[in-house]
Amino acid sequence: MSDYNPQDGQRESYRRGRDFKPSPAPEPPKRSRHARNQLVIFLNFCLSAVFFLTLTVGAVLYWGKLEFDGPGPLTKEATYVVPRSTGVSTIADGLERDGIISNASIFEFGVRLSRAGGQLKAGEYAFAPGASMRDIMNKLKSGDSIMHSVTIPEGWTVHHAYERIESANFLSGPMPGEVAEGTLRPDTYLVQRGTTRKELVHRMQAAQNQLVKTIWEGRDKDLPIKDIGQFLTLASIVERETGIDGERAHVASVFLNRLKKGMRLDSDPTFLYGVYGGGGKPSDKPVTQSDKDSDTPYNTYRIRGLPPGPIANPGKAALEAVAHPMQTDDLYFVADGTGGHVFSATLKEHNANVAKYRQLERERQAQQDGAGNDGG
Repeated sequence: MSDYNPQDGQRESYRRGRDFKPSPAPEPPKRSRHARNQLVIFLNFCLSAVFFLTLTVGAVLYWGKLEFDGPGPLTKEATYVVPRSTGVSTIADGLERDGIISNASIFEFGVRLSRAGGQLKAGEYAFAPGASMRDIMNKLKSGDSIMHSVTIPEGWTVHHAYERIESANFLSGPMPGEVAEGTLRPDTYLVQRGTTRKELVHRMQAAQNQLVKTIWEGRDKDLPIKDIGQFLTLASIVERETGIDGERAHVASVFLNRLKKGMRLDSDPTFLYGVYGGGGKPSDKPVTQSDKDSDTPYNTYRIRGLPPGPIANPGKAALEAVAHPMQTDDLYFVADGTGGHVFSATLKEHNANVAKYRQLERERQAQQDGAGNDGG
């Protein structure tokens, strides 16, 4: 029989477990207190810097927006010209220099932030007192610039039209070479300051070319005119013969009737153009018999048919009158003394009308002479 006692084994195991101590795990290296302090300070600095930077940027943006949207420095209306192909920086500097805005940098930044840098248009602009930078930006974007007018009356020659275009100080650049007579459309043209004179002349040529072509294509088909050149020439003569709207188609019928019969046109404006050209007869110089007898290709008292080209720039009404003339048998007309004309189909009627007109002129001259004597 064994002497083993289970209780003695349990007591031994308990004692061994109580006496066992596990080996301690190695401790991680400790960061020095000095190192921990430096990192904390750096992180705090970065966070503070970001905070204050964000606060500063926000404040600057807010102030800039107030400046951009707030009333500007203008106390009275002012104008500013934006030349073509001008960048935002140059525009901003010019606006500040002229006292239209208070700060070029804010204006430029606001324009770029609005993505309007490529939308500012050239031209001359008027700005109201107190206009904000945003108002100014929007106006430059809209292209709502000041427009100047150049008016070329119907019946003016190219020479006279060029004089007016050259004298317009809101236009730029030299005059182009003189274009052919009759090829400028009489009209009022609206242009921006800085438009070149060459551009305007080309615009007038294109307008006249289109107008003449359109009316020619819709003309009456029985006209005794060979081509569009003759059409333009006759319209210029009609234009110079009368400025009365209701008479143009009647005057055109007279000249067309004479062309059909092979008669000379006998038009005074044609021989005067042949003598004096596009500059015209001086106002203080009377028409002489030598003028009427002048040997030029424009003297329709000597040549048959039409002269070699226009004698002025005809307008739409004169062109329409030749394209759609009044249907008459008239071959003559003469001034009636009131600004209009009296028409006739026979030479006898015409001579009677001429006699009436000359008598009227003699009476007027006698009245003027009498008034002058009374004054003396």
